[in-house]
Amino acid sequence: MGHAPTPAGPPRYQTIRFRLAAALLPILALSVLQSAAAFRREAEHQRTDLALGAERAAATARARLESAVVMLETLRPESVGLYCVPRLRNLVDRLQGYEALVRFSATGRVVCASGSVPFDSAAVGGDWFDRLKAGERMVVTRAPPGVFSQQAAVLTAVRAERPLGAFDGAFVAVIPLSSLRPTAAERALPNGAEVAVTDDRGRLLTSTDPRAFGKLETGWTRKALQEGSALFHAKDAEGRNRVFAGAPLAGQDVFVLLSAPTQGLLSWARLNPIMTLIMPLFAWGLALVAVLSVTERVVIRWLGYLERIASIYAKGRYSVRPLQARNAPWEIRNLATTLDQMAEAIDARDVALRDNLAHKDALMREIHHRVKNNLQVISSLLNMQQRALTDPGARAAMSDTRQRITALALIYRALYLSPDLKRVDVRLFLEELIAQLVAGDAPRGPLVRTELEADPLVIDPDKLAPLALWAVEAITNAQKHAFAGRGGTLRVRFKVDGAESRLEVEDDGPGAGEDAVGQGVGRTLMNAFARQLRGRVEIGPAIGHGVVARLVFPTPEAAAPEAQPRARQGSAGNQAAA
Repeated sequence: MGHAPTPAGPPRYQTIRFRLAAALLPILALSVLQSAAAFRREAEHQRTDLALGAERAAATARARLESAVVMLETLRPESVGLYCVPRLRNLVDRLQGYEALVRFSATGRVVCASGSVPFDSAAVGGDWFDRLKAGERMVVTRAPPGVFSQQAAVLTAVRAERPLGAFDGAFVAVIPLSSLRPTAAERALPNGAEVAVTDDRGRLLTSTDPRAFGKLETGWTRKALQEGSALFHAKDAEGRNRVFAGAPLAGQDVFVLLSAPTQGLLSWARLNPIMTLIMPLFAWGLALVAVLSVTERVVIRWLGYLERIASIYAKGRYSVRPLQARNAPWEIRNLATTLDQMAEAIDARDVALRDNLAHKDALMREIHHRVKNNLQVISSLLNMQQRALTDPGARAAMSDTRQRITALALIYRALYLSPDLKRVDVRLFLEELIAQLVAGDAPRGPLVRTELEADPLVIDPDKLAPLALWAVEAITNAQKHAFAGRGGTLRVRFKVDGAESRLEVEDDGPGAGEDAVGQGVGRTLMNAFARQLRGRVEIGPAIGHGVVARLVFPTPEAAAPEAQPRARQGSAGNQAAA
């Protein structure tokens, strides 16, 4: 019996380990989502801090400018008088953060100044003076380079009026941008933040690091004037992405601009790397290791053990019991108990089936034995009746009938003596049948030698009965026509040639052809038996001399034992003759 092929292992994605590991993926996904949410929160906090930092920086510088405006408003034209220049110089010396103080007349000419300021209205006049003349109270703008100061400076101008409100020029304070530049060291600002002061077009007036400010977005100053602050992204002078926040410093001419590095993929984690990145990954990895370990020790190991037990049961060894499963988890113990109960049930059923089969075999053997005995009784009765007959034809007919019954009795004898009640070895059966037929006829005539050559074939009784009866008719005809009064050699050959089998009965008689067989009951029976086997009968001269009767039929579907054909020579008639 061949062994069933060992099933291939399941795909890796169908194993318990893989599915449990996949079940932990939502935890990892949740950690990723939480990290992404933390990233967005940190980025939003950075933008908020940057915008608030810009507003605070602008408020600090604005307070500086407003103090300058208050000071300029206290400088009335009548309070300066003839001592305008020394008074202004005294104020500049006493107050820090001022480059110069200048008094302009209503026509735009310099009346007096604390420093070296040219008295040329064409050189200092500009849009800011026209705006004051038009009625604006204060104007803050970028000072013309090289006119009031040699460094970048902001010009803060306040309208001067006569007692009745008529325009009477302006007081101007020149404040260096270095004194207005906010600091980037505020703790609330992101790391790497830089600060600058720009004009209304976004051009840098001064900055803590010019490299942090590249090509800026146009129109942000207008947005800062409308909303109080402006937030946008741009590249710095080195091409790196940065986030910018701007706010108006004073009026609509000067602005404060803060620049900070854009949040990178993992930059948010620098604030709290353990809690936001390492701990979720560590927790997921620990859970994965725990699941795989517990699965291996609690599930996989016991499933492998039960699989080995099941394979033992598949081989028919039901006496093995899964005793080691007593230490397994409750569910595995239940499964092992179920397997144990199944093995006990199968074992008990097999015992009952074997007992039933043994009882059935005993009954069948007893039936075959009794049928054989009954047929032998009938054969004996026929033999007694044959002895009482005086007509040779009647005696011959009675003898033929008795031989046919003897052949049937041999079939039942072979069945109850065979290990398999449903199969008979043709070779062994032919040996016994030929010996009995020849021995039964030996006392009445000369010696007949037999030669048997048969291939092994195991067939069921339904196919054996017509085959045996055909052989009886062929051998009986040979005894009557070939060996009567002279003896001879009877050759019986049984050949299995693939899908076709042949049974040949050959004698070495005078070779009378088909007439030797006759056209009576014997030939009719031979044809009838051949039809039962879906075969045909061929009768013709043998090689040399004699007659051969051949039965050709499809090979019955039955397992043939592996054995070499053998020839058997016997001398059944010798002992009978002695």
